[in-house]
Amino acid sequence: MNAERTAPLLIYKICPAALWREAEAAGVFRGAPVDLADGFIHFSTAAQVVETAAKHFAGQRDLVLVAVEAGRLGGALRWEPSRGGALFPHLHAPLDPGAAVSVVPLPLGDDGRHAFPPLR
Repeated sequence: MNAERTAPLLIYKICPAALWREAEAAGVFRGAPVDLADGFIHFSTAAQVVETAAKHFAGQRDLVLVAVEAGRLGGALRWEPSRGGALFPHLHAPLDPGAAVSVVPLPLGDDGRHAFPPLR
């Protein structure tokens, strides 16, 4: 059996570490300021998240990469056109921090770009 075909689709949220810690303590993540302004929580797929980091988080430190199984978010998760017409996952509801599959630091590498863990 091909494990890649049966693995749940992970989507990713880049977030300031302090904001995520606040969400964990409160039991709800309502989003970063850009999410609140746009009315939904921005996520990216594994194929999109590196470009998202470069475009929207260049040079920022103290970030975390939050991975969530897309299928667990129900109808509040919508795939909507964004950069270049590509479909991006947007969550139109608060996120329970307990839904995170993983939360890992997203440090800057020596080249000034964020150093990502393996993505799937």
